[in-house]
Amino acid sequence: MKEKITVLIADDNQEFCRTLATYLGNQEDMEIIGMAKDGLEAVERINELEPDVAILDVIMPHLDGIGVLERVNNSSKISKKPICIMLSAVGQDKITQKAITLGAEYYVVKPFDIELLIKRIREIKNFRPNVNRSFAYREQPKPYIRVPEKEGSDNLEVLVTNIIHEVGVPAHIKGYQYLREAIMMVVNDIDVINQITKSLYPQIAQTFSTTPSRVERAIRHAIEVAWRKR
Repeated sequence: MKEKITVLIADDNQEFCRTLATYLGNQEDMEIIGMAKDGLEAVERINELEPDVAILDVIMPHLDGIGVLERVNNSSKISKKPICIMLSAVGQDKITQKAITLGAEYYVVKPFDIELLIKRIREIKNFRPNVNRSFAYREQPKPYIRVPEKEGSDNLEVLVTNIIHEVGVPAHIKGYQYLREAIMMVVNDIDVINQITKSLYPQIAQTFSTTPSRVERAIRHAIEVAWRKR
C-alpha cells in the first residue's frame, strides 16, 4: 500500500484549520498529523512530527509564516524539511518572492479552491529537485525548482508554473495565470505562436471569461514586473 502524504496545517483561524483538515483528511492518499495555531507551535510540530507537507499561513501570532520558513531552514534539529505551501489573505510581491526565495513550493491567496490545493499537493509531492538545471541570469539553482518524474499534462502544468516562478512573475497577479496558460498552449500547439492576437489571446480570454485586450495587458504587466526584479 502506498504511503500517505502526511500534512501539518498552521493557521491561527482554528475553524479554517478544522475545515481544511477535514477536506484533506478525506483524501485516501493524505493524512493530517498535526495542526498549529501560531508560528512557534508550527516550528515545534514540524520538528516533532516530520510532515511531508506543511501548510503555513503567512500571518500568524508570535511568528509569521516567513519566520517559520527561516527557522526551518536554519534549524539543525529539523532533520526532515517539509514541502512548504504558504496561505495568505493578501497577495504582495515582496512577501511572495520572499517566501519562494526561502523555499516555499507554492503560494495561495485566500479564498482559494481547495480541490486545486489538493491537486497541487499531489503534484509537488511527486516531483524531485533537479540539481543540474541552471539559467544564464542566475548564479545558482533555486531550491524550489522541481521537474516531473514522468510525462503528463499535470506534470507539464507544474513545470511551467515553476519556470514562471523562476523568472519572477508573482503568483497572485492575473498575468501569471494568463502567461501560464499561454505557454502550455504553445507547448501543445507550436503553430499558435504565429497567431498570438488572432488565436492565442482570444482562447485565453474565453477560458478566463475576459477580453483579449485585457489578457494582453495583463501578460505585458506580468513580464514587466518580472523584468524590474532582475
